Amino acid sequence: MPTDPETGYDETLGNKFVFVTGGVMSGLGKGITAASTGRLLANAGFDVTAVKVDPYLNVDAGTMNPFQHGEVYVLKDGGEVDLDLGNYERFLDIDMTSDHNVTTGKVYRSVIEKERAGDYLGKTVQVIPHITDDIKRRIREVARGSDVCIVEVGGTVGDIEGMPYLEALRQFAHEQADEDILFVHVTLIPYSTNGEQKTKPTQHSVKELRSIGLQPDVLVGRCDDPLDPKTKEKIALFCDVPTDAVFSNPDVEDIYQVPLVVEDEGLDEYVTSELDLADRALPESERESGWRELVTQEQTGHVDVALVGKYGLEDAYISVYEALKHAGLAHNVNVDTEWVHSENFADGHEGDLNDVDAVVVPGGFGSRGTEGKIEAIRNARENDIPYLGLCLGFQMAVVEYARNVLGLDGAHSAEIDEETPHPVIDILPEQEGVDDMGGTMRLGAHVTEIESGTVAHEVYGDASATERHRHRYEVNPEYIDGLEAAGLRFSGESGRRMEILELPEHPYFLGTQFHPEFRSRPTRASPPFVGLLDAALDLQSGGADRDAGEVEL
Repeated sequence: MPTDPETGYDETLGNKFVFVTGGVMSGLGKGITAASTGRLLANAGFDVTAVKVDPYLNVDAGTMNPFQHGEVYVLKDGGEVDLDLGNYERFLDIDMTSDHNVTTGKVYRSVIEKERAGDYLGKTVQVIPHITDDIKRRIREVARGSDVCIVEVGGTVGDIEGMPYLEALRQFAHEQADEDILFVHVTLIPYSTNGEQKTKPTQHSVKELRSIGLQPDVLVGRCDDPLDPKTKEKIALFCDVPTDAVFSNPDVEDIYQVPLVVEDEGLDEYVTSELDLADRALPESERESGWRELVTQEQTGHVDVALVGKYGLEDAYISVYEALKHAGLAHNVNVDTEWVHSENFADGHEGDLNDVDAVVVPGGFGSRGTEGKIEAIRNARENDIPYLGLCLGFQMAVVEYARNVLGLDGAHSAEIDEETPHPVIDILPEQEGVDDMGGTMRLGAHVTEIESGTVAHEVYGDASATERHRHRYEVNPEYIDGLEAAGLRFSGESGRRMEILELPEHPYFLGTQFHPEFRSRPTRASPPFVGLLDAALDLQSGGADRDAGEVEL
């Protein structure tokens, strides 16, 4: 079968699947392990895509509390998904869609709708084969056209909600050729009190997996340090895998170093060999090396950034943290992001922001902590501290300006204060009367037209930008003329919607109604974040031109 002229996909390869499961405990980093493997396969010249399986009953992550589940990541088609898909996009530098996130809610809703429509012709609808068939269909549809599809199954082996997915994988193994599928199992290797690496948790996890009918081909041990050779041999013996199929994934200072660690372990070579792809991989001399060069470069500076939010959990703002890190890579500086609790800031417990180089106020929902965010914005505006406001941070910048510059007492967002006398932020007209929380927002990628001669135009270097949105409220058109007459400039618009604001006389005061952090990549940092660090570094150097740190936007 020849190469498809439209997609460039070599159909003689067929679809190759790498199924990644986890054991012992959640949060081990199997998603980073999977994404790192995908990065190395992409470096070797293969077209790689990914699927994240989330066994929860929610249809998507849109209504989940970030404190419980981490941030809600938004895809280009508006899909609200698990934060792990953000890692896949960042590591693989691809744009995914909601189809790349399979949830139990999606699967059961689809099957039940088909049953109600009579598609099953009166058959008894069961987990096997109807649920498992739908799972396999979704995975295969996403994989079509790629060389390798990495499928991460959320949760841990033994979770009752994950059983239908593991059964679907067992069926995959039955239906596909051996060289088309690889099962990777990530487990915890703890230490005993005497410092010995213990393999028993891994043995029990693999035993549980085998009882379901799945035999792992590769075992990846998550441990503080690289696995001892004797530890690898013991795991191989008791888990029935070759010793060279046992790999270490030790703790590292930064997640972007994980591809380098597993590459040094030889995981990519083993995967390509087992999937019968070794002879199709690019020679070492032709492989992409930019990633290694980027993450191993020596940092020549330091920037302190205050992230003012209400969730004391890094995962709740993971894309913002990573976007700041990417901007640091672009400037070759280390970024130290300090979380500032917005509720405490409102009470004055955090003092002022004079010791930081920049301030970021991220997105969010609800009234808690908003007064602290407004106070932080005022502090940044009045003290010429570089500021970047994202979504809610954009909206609260409008509120702060309306209150403290225009003198509109009680000005607020109607989302937070329904009785505000000055709703400078109000509901999108098309969302009025909509009650379904799963469908009330403006979501996904939209184009923003940028006015020439503005900071935003300089930052983006273009007259337009396509960024992802997640909001219901916007700047109230009735207040725009007054705000601009007082000095606030709306430099980006989408139709009548205000998308970007800035203060021309400020070192850097930029707010975006959209979420630029969702499109930031280690190799392609988000322009608003790069601009923020550019301004912070300029202030550090007294505004003088910098040579080594100069970044072309």
